[in-house]
Amino acid sequence: MPRARRNRGRGALDEAMFTGRQHRSAPHEFVLEALAPIAPLTRQMFGCLAVYFEERIVLILRDRRESPADNGVWLATSAEHHEGLRREFPRMRSIQLFGKPVTHWQVLPADAPDFEATARRACELILMRDPRIGKVPKRRRLSRAFKEKSKQHGRSRQR
Repeated sequence: MPRARRNRGRGALDEAMFTGRQHRSAPHEFVLEALAPIAPLTRQMFGCLAVYFEERIVLILRDRRESPADNGVWLATSAEHHEGLRREFPRMRSIQLFGKPVTHWQVLPADAPDFEATARRACELILMRDPRIGKVPKRRRLSRAFKEKSKQHGRSRQR
């Protein structure tokens, strides 16, 4: 599993120069620049870039060839906040990729004429800690096989 990393406000090219490692640039990198004051944590997820602030996942940045209609900035929210957020973001809609009419993930579509301004407004709300954006991810359960493997590994390390 890839390690999460803090965005320190440097671009992918700057990071490659300083660390000697080459990273793909983040989709919609201007979003990370706008969130730089809170130093969000980022993690690759499903070929996209998940953005976390404190213990909450707040956004996913997506720019993929498959299902381009869902490219843009995904907001982590819940159904109870859709109406209020739609007043802020009239072009916001549920992710189509999941095949459900309404999902908790809402997208600010990259092909919208006001995409960048809308995404920057979402960043402002996150910076103001708007409770409508962000969800604490559910903890994943460990499989029985993984638990057994961990126990065996722990015993062998104690020897």
